[in-house]
Amino acid sequence: MATIDVFNHDVPAESDFGYSQAIRSGELVHVSGQLALDEAGEFLHADDFPAQLQQTYANMDKVLDHYGVTRNQIVLQTLYVVDLRQNAAATAEGNLAYFGDHRPASTVLGVTELTFPGQVIEISFVVDTRLPA
Repeated sequence: MATIDVFNHDVPAESDFGYSQAIRSGELVHVSGQLALDEAGEFLHADDFPAQLQQTYANMDKVLDHYGVTRNQIVLQTLYVVDLRQNAAATAEGNLAYFGDHRPASTVLGVTELTFPGQVIEISFVVDTRLPA
């Protein structure tokens, strides 16, 4: 029987929206959209794409650390980007810097808005814990 391990950042949005940041079910970890929230759940860096992307990756790393996995075990990511044409180069640059030589499957969607005013990036992903770290 598979065990389920739930992870939260313990920020108000989790109870306000009724979700978990991540759920491990068997060997897969399904991670909700990560964004530029600080440890208290306050949204940071409105309309600042590079700063939001950096904070989003830091929050992704917190989830990975909880499960004892690495970026190399991410098998799928979905990026939601406001003003995609304007932010496409920064998105690609950030992705290459974050993953290095690792190449997960990826979908990038241009969207008109996200949850918080000034939010311009959100990233969800799936991790396969069976892959080498």
